[in-house]
Amino acid sequence: MKFAITGATGFVGSLLVQRLQGKGHKIVVLTRNTAFAQKVFPSEAFANVEIVAYTPNVSGSWQSVIANCDGVVNLAGEPIGEGRWTPERKQEILNSRKLGTQKIVEAIANANPKPTVLINASAIGYYGTSETATYDETSLSGNDFLAQVCQAWEAEARKVKDAGVRLVILRFGIVLGNGGALGKMIPPFKLFAGGPIGSGRQWFSWIHVDDLVNLILQALTKPEIEGVYNATAPNPVRMADLSQTLGQVMNRPSWLPVPAFAIEALLGDGAIVVLEGQQVIPKRTLETGFEYKYPNLQPALTQILN
Repeated sequence: MKFAITGATGFVGSLLVQRLQGKGHKIVVLTRNTAFAQKVFPSEAFANVEIVAYTPNVSGSWQSVIANCDGVVNLAGEPIGEGRWTPERKQEILNSRKLGTQKIVEAIANANPKPTVLINASAIGYYGTSETATYDETSLSGNDFLAQVCQAWEAEARKVKDAGVRLVILRFGIVLGNGGALGKMIPPFKLFAGGPIGSGRQWFSWIHVDDLVNLILQALTKPEIEGVYNATAPNPVRMADLSQTLGQVMNRPSWLPVPAFAIEALLGDGAIVVLEGQQVIPKRTLETGFEYKYPNLQPALTQILN
């Protein structure tokens, strides 16, 4: 089979490409930076990978490569947790998802033959934040900036159904693996200066990167999978529990908290990503029969760090 992937050079996308190639599939990598993509996927090791330059929010000749693909995985989007949320930065975060998805859907609608499925990323930021509420796929959306971004992102993806294409929206939790959010948390622990961020009471809904990639693969290949699914482990934890478990796995103390004002000074409004959270349960995901390799935090961290 043949699949087109945006965001393929990222933390999740690169592992997905490796797994698809390992299964003998062909992959079209849509990327803004072909030179970087060629370093990530050197031709001698990735013979089944075709690298195509594209501008995410602009129509162009790149859209023609969607034809003859069996499925599309749209993972592209500006990083949310890096840098201050200036008005310009917030617009970039929104446009990269809304307009980027719009152009992917446009390409699918115009393709002949069309892909049969679009797997579109979203995020658990859709639900807003709370220390007390529990959310599943049927829960209403929040009204903060991230919730509004996710609403706009998903609304564009849903238009692909007008073209008769199956749609799967995966609302990502915090992805744990060699990189990403965990990569930023580990250095302080190595220096014996690790601890919970902010109050420690905020919920941390996470997923091991291997489980996330397996979930994407399931969504690509099982036609009965359709609609919205939470891409989170079934056992979310509070930030204090995350820090304690990370300290235990690394054999380091976890008592030195990072005060909220320090994160706010660094990230401004973007601090909401780490200072507030939500308890998200993958109800529909579990109902599909999906089997998590890492449903619990300690084994997940142990595998990643060892």
